[in-house]
Amino acid sequence: MGSWLREVLSRRPPWMNVFLVFCAFMAGLYIPWDIFLKPVARDQEIWFGVTFSGWHAKLAALPHWAIYAAGAYGFWRMRAWMWPWAALYAAEVAFSMFVWTVVHFGGGWKGWLTAPLVCVPFAALGLVLWQSRDQFGRKRRSLKERYGDWAVVTGASAGLGAEFARALAREGLSCVLTARREDRLRDLASELEKNEHVATKVVAVDLAAADGADRLAEAVKDLPIAVLVNNAGFGYAGRFDKLETERLRAMVQVNCVAPVVLTSRLLPAMRERGRGAVIITGSVAGRQPLPFHGVYAATKAFDQFLGESLWAELRGSGIDVLVLEPGPTATEFFQVAGETREAGEPPRGVVELALDSLGQQPSVVSGWFNYLRANLARIFPRSITALVAEGVVRQNTPAAMQ
Repeated sequence: MGSWLREVLSRRPPWMNVFLVFCAFMAGLYIPWDIFLKPVARDQEIWFGVTFSGWHAKLAALPHWAIYAAGAYGFWRMRAWMWPWAALYAAEVAFSMFVWTVVHFGGGWKGWLTAPLVCVPFAALGLVLWQSRDQFGRKRRSLKERYGDWAVVTGASAGLGAEFARALAREGLSCVLTARREDRLRDLASELEKNEHVATKVVAVDLAAADGADRLAEAVKDLPIAVLVNNAGFGYAGRFDKLETERLRAMVQVNCVAPVVLTSRLLPAMRERGRGAVIITGSVAGRQPLPFHGVYAATKAFDQFLGESLWAELRGSGIDVLVLEPGPTATEFFQVAGETREAGEPPRGVVELALDSLGQQPSVVSGWFNYLRANLARIFPRSITALVAEGVVRQNTPAAMQ
């Protein structure tokens, strides 16, 4: 825990850590107390030097809460959008303190003399934040520089897998492309070699086979695999007693057994080199019970727990682990799973989020709505989330499978 905290704090200057803690305190403790517990008659809020009292102050506190919550998140992740907004907010506070001080002293000479002294610290903070643009959204080092030369991408014939391969190739990594459909893999390999000038290796293998993951590991044992993307997986929607046993077995094999075997086989060499990365494609479905998709949700819960456990276990080893938790994505998933819906996020954006988050956190959910939905599932009793999910999934399940 101590080493993780030191690493997190090292991502920004010490003075920014102070304001990170301050923003977290304001958003998590002080402003909620101010809104919900402080007597209405005593409540006051200041915006642009104008003092709001009573219920108006309660309402005026809401944007303050949003700003400090955004500030805590922005400092924590060092997001690019913190510039110039953090500096502008500090300038607003400086202006407010100046006006409030003048008004407080009745507009007399004491107010005009005191006001500059009161606002100077906030104005200075605004200036420092304005000059810290390069600290926010700092461009990350390339994945090739961080991890090495070769990547393995499972499920690379379409969807997220193909986008992972393209993104890794743009970063300069040569790619081992693996899936069942060899023709698609070879088309993608030609694209990457032509457009990104990287080497490729095609390994057509069915990870649903009992020996599929081992065959893939054997095929790449002579390559210095630096990044492993355990992306292969599929869903199977329908009432449990109507689902084919062998397909359920195959889903557990692909979604759970294959990532375990591949990570187990490829991780020791990463350990020896002292660097590497493992990405596991999970799903927000793994955050809750999912009737009509129960086995799929269970496999993704397995993936999430596996990945987050490895993230903690491998900290300090030079090996980064990330669980990507997408929501509905515009891939072949719905067609393969037998669902009726087709809308979803573009795969490229989901992959970019994953690669930007790698080395920053143990897991990441793509999309704010998916993030809220995934975390709300933790708040309510599982019985409630299961019943709500049942109604949603039923709507997207063909009547014959209900």
